[in-house]
Amino acid sequence: MARSLSEWLWQHEFWLPPGITWQDMQESEDVHYPQPRDLLLSIPFALILIVIRRAFERAVALPLSSKLGVRDKQRPQAQPNPTLETFYSTRCKNPDESELIRLARQCDLPLRKVERWFRRRRNSDRPSLSKKFCEACWRFTFYITAFLTGLAVLYDKPWLWDHRECWTGYPQQPLQPSLFWYYLLELSFYWSLVFTLPFDVKRKDFKEQIVHHAATIFLISFSYCANYIRIGTLVMVIHDASDCFLEPTKIFNYMKWKKTCDSLFMIFSAVFLISRLVVFPYTVLYNTYYYSMEIFQPFFGYYFMNALLIILQLLHVFWSCLIIHMVCKFLLQGTMDKDMRSDTEESDKDEEREKIREKEKNGMTYFSNITSNSYIQRNGSEPLTSRSHLTNGHVKER
Repeated sequence: MARSLSEWLWQHEFWLPPGITWQDMQESEDVHYPQPRDLLLSIPFALILIVIRRAFERAVALPLSSKLGVRDKQRPQAQPNPTLETFYSTRCKNPDESELIRLARQCDLPLRKVERWFRRRRNSDRPSLSKKFCEACWRFTFYITAFLTGLAVLYDKPWLWDHRECWTGYPQQPLQPSLFWYYLLELSFYWSLVFTLPFDVKRKDFKEQIVHHAATIFLISFSYCANYIRIGTLVMVIHDASDCFLEPTKIFNYMKWKKTCDSLFMIFSAVFLISRLVVFPYTVLYNTYYYSMEIFQPFFGYYFMNALLIILQLLHVFWSCLIIHMVCKFLLQGTMDKDMRSDTEESDKDEEREKIREKEKNGMTYFSNITSNSYIQRNGSEPLTSRSHLTNGHVKER
């Protein structure tokens, strides 16, 4: 069964253009082609990247956050309650009104206290500011490293300047060692993101992130197996270009450096919109759809490759709409709006209302005392401050 499945999966009609078979892709001492087994190295390398990330966050990013004044918000902690904790961890983190009423009766607590407990418990699970800072520092370090690595690898390659060179001699294009290590670096990083996805900061586009990571891993893996190395390197360097500006924007936002954050956000927006909505469609989509047809006829790999690239482009459009919306708010309000992808922390509205009522009550008492004193003085009587009250209710003149 396994052999039959493997033979069916690796049919040359799926992976290679018409007229080319796997026998035409045989390696020699001087010529090496991509081998699917090479991709297995990305798993241990991803685990190594995770270890490096943990060490980097603890030894570099976390001390840096304290030196730069990044402080975690003090959150009220939920009072220990085994019944509510069991429900929270096993059933639901955001119960509806009927469940809240039932839990309030079960715990013999007011409904507002149960609501407050769940709000505080959810807030305690939300990532701290220092964790967001450390994650942004790690991603910035990787993206800038990957982008510079991509430029160093591709600056002397002909297909970076003439996109038709992506298909010269395809698929019999030898694999250079620098391209192999560049591919391995990028694929290992995205595998590490998948492995740490349950523990990283969750944003509102969590599902889109999963689709993006899956499409990216499939795209990198398939492009390697089908020897789309040249077009794959263009995809990776284009994506890293805008990510280099996104992460420092987050870092300065966590540091409360508003002007620097706003400036970097505008630069990031321009780079993202140009690279993802202009450069990517022309350099990659038009290239794979049109220029490749000058070399070979369409086959399964051609359609599958373009399908993955179109999924990426649809995600680009989705994120571009969010960015354009934020840019419009920035131009109208003069300051950058909060990240629409971030999950906002819930405020304890009951406590806020109680504080407001207490302030209003104190203000009314103070106003009542002032008006009473003024009324007494206007009627020729002594102010209340000149009298001393006894415990029996009588007033003693001073």
